[in-house]
Amino acid sequence: MKITETTLPGVYLIEPQVFGDARGWFMESYSKRELEKGGIKTDFVQDNHSFSKDRGTLRGLHYQLNPYSQAKMLRCTRGEILDVAVDVRKGSPNYGKWVSARLSAENHLAFFIPRGFLHGFITLTDNVEVEYKADNFYEKSSEGSVLWNDPAIGIDWLIEPKILSDKDKNALPLKEHTDLNFQV
Repeated sequence: MKITETTLPGVYLIEPQVFGDARGWFMESYSKRELEKGGIKTDFVQDNHSFSKDRGTLRGLHYQLNPYSQAKMLRCTRGEILDVAVDVRKGSPNYGKWVSARLSAENHLAFFIPRGFLHGFITLTDNVEVEYKADNFYEKSSEGSVLWNDPAIGIDWLIEPKILSDKDKNALPLKEHTDLNFQV
């Protein structure tokens, strides 16, 4: 695997080695050993799988408060998404900055987002499936959402969202989230 740190320290783009022949292809989509060699040391405890029917479906910007915060490693296994991470660690020199990656079934890339970051994605095609690993269990009482189009963050989503949950439509801007308790 080729593991490349993005412009936000701790956020990585992961490119697996894909072996193809007349039958199709094979790849390792996860290797704890390879991730650790690349600087990612985490133990995943939960796998999630989402399906979004329509292009322009936006999910995010989500978080879980400590002690339930989550690191995630995402792959798009059908279609294409723009995946986004936003640093919200208090005291970080990159606080409020974001980075994105285009993940698709064709490019096989994965995106690793550590604890202390908001996460969201928008579907760039119809019929999108995303699979991701998390290093902590989902805890409803700890979840939150920051406004997806907060001008203080300024994410370029590439396309205009068409479908959002009520939670994401009604989320507050980052400056109004006094509950965020992530540290560098």
